[in-house]
Amino acid sequence: MKWSEVRKLYPNQFVKLKSLSSHVKDGQEIIVEMAVVSPVPDEMATKELLKSKGDELVYHTIHENIVLEIRQDVGLRRFDYNENQI
Repeated sequence: MKWSEVRKLYPNQFVKLKSLSSHVKDGQEIIVEMAVVSPVPDEMATKELLKSKGDELVYHTIHENIVLEIRQDVGLRRFDYNENQI
């Protein structure tokens, strides 16, 4: 399903989606095809987003396109507890 179809079926509300196809351009992921999992009430949107895994996301249909910023992994530094003890 295309985002324009989702916007017509679920106007002005959050929806939980599963991304079926996407592409990356200029550090952004653009979702092309998706499946609607369910509409999400406004008060539950953050909770549903936090529960989302893998290619699931929660997005509001007020947006004309689904574009996700890709963040680079921040390296974690390993701290060896035993090295710093006197």
